[in-house]
Amino acid sequence: MRISGGQARGIPLVVPKGDAVRPATDGMRQGVFSSLGARVIDARFLDLFAGSGSYGLEAMSRGAAGGVFVEQNAKAAACVRQNIASVCKSLKRDTHDLAIVQGDARTLPAAALAAGVPDLVFIDPPYELIADLAPGLFARLADGLAAKPGAIVVFEYPGELELAPEGWALLKRLGKGHRQPTVGFFRRIPPEPAPSPK
Repeated sequence: MRISGGQARGIPLVVPKGDAVRPATDGMRQGVFSSLGARVIDARFLDLFAGSGSYGLEAMSRGAAGGVFVEQNAKAAACVRQNIASVCKSLKRDTHDLAIVQGDARTLPAAALAAGVPDLVFIDPPYELIADLAPGLFARLADGLAAKPGAIVVFEYPGELELAPEGWALLKRLGKGHRQPTVGFFRRIPPEPAPSPK
């Protein structure tokens, strides 16, 4: 598994052994970042259920300013640290704009937003947890991203699943097929303005 584009293209990423992580495929990440285009440049990101950190590090390679990785599994978090070092070395930049929060992404830990409100949120959770975690996580993100209504949530989920979180619009979906990975791009629906007093 490698960085698929940008200045660190080709840099290999380490992945923890075992089934603790299901990394996003290189092809899927290429599709995601082609769709995001210039939105990535100078953006801050939040990579939830980071695994190997591939989404966030791909964003760094393509010009993101920095971000936060949230990963509960200790072995996976160690891989993220190793991958950050490799990618930043390739980019000839230090790691001070990147942070790892070892915690449960489902709760959106306060430390995940301590560095500021992100422009992009990448979510690639275990597929079997999505139906239970998605409503609460989107509700927390609605609060956490309130200061940036244009923020995009990039959510990977299987093709047979439909996600329609309340208060969010699905802008685009990549991929199709039963049990195949797909990615949805979500943005908050602006609240209706309050009626003016008569």
